[in-house]
Amino acid sequence: MTDLLRYAADLEGKPGRPLPPVEKWDPPYRGDIDVVIRRDGVWTHEGEPIRRAELVRLFSTVLRKEGERYFLVTPVEKLGIAVEDTPFLAVLMRREVAGAESRIVVTTNVGEEIVAGPDHPIRYVLRNGEWAPYIEVRAGLEALISRTVFYDLVAIGETREIDGKLWFGVSSAGAFFPFRPSDEIFADQA
Repeated sequence: MTDLLRYAADLEGKPGRPLPPVEKWDPPYRGDIDVVIRRDGVWTHEGEPIRRAELVRLFSTVLRKEGERYFLVTPVEKLGIAVEDTPFLAVLMRREVAGAESRIVVTTNVGEEIVAGPDHPIRYVLRNGEWAPYIEVRAGLEALISRTVFYDLVAIGETREIDGKLWFGVSSAGAFFPFRPSDEIFADQA
């Protein structure tokens, strides 16, 4: 992990820098390290939370998903890590409206902002009998949408007809993201 820490130290203190091109790097796999991203968004090393938010942010910029596995990647090494659900949480949301166009801007727990739309779709997955919302952050990496942000999305939701069925969802950057059919949502409240 020394190369990874050295790389992180080189990047630290350079705000506004673009994300590293991890998808272009092909370093040798050096094994797994005891880093876990918990379902609640906390990054741990050897069972202890990583308390330096700047370090977590830096590690998040060199995170890559290959199949179902996650890796921290630098130009010289690739290290496997464990992710309990998704590597990010969507913790804030704001709606920007310009004329007829609206955008939903989501902020992750590591401070990355993304605009929901065709490049960053929102999807719903049935897990343990409940629907869980996710948004793609980049290159197959997703953020679990927190309950608070989900309620914010519901508050700005709208109903649209798709293939003869009414769907409740949100629109952003020209795309519509249905939650599920309106009759199912309102049946839950009966």
